[in-house]
Amino acid sequence: MDETEATLRTYITHNILFSDTDYPYADDASFLETGVVDSLGVMELVMFVEERFGVDIQDRDVVPANFDSISRLSAFIHSKLEARI
Repeated sequence: MDETEATLRTYITHNILFSDTDYPYADDASFLETGVVDSLGVMELVMFVEERFGVDIQDRDVVPANFDSISRLSAFIHSKLEARI
């Protein structure tokens, strides 16, 4: 299990789903299709990712290709971190 994905899973479970149980979906399940994240939740994720992972997120980055599942968001974070090296 990727540490980034684990961090995202925990954050979403506790702060968006308001649950103490495990994240109930597969990492590649769409946030929008499952109803996990709405537009406000996306903005919350943007702020969390910027603060927790230290990446700068532009408006053009906030698209389903980057923010619609744990897997996609983790890949996006890794790509932003690798671009800094």
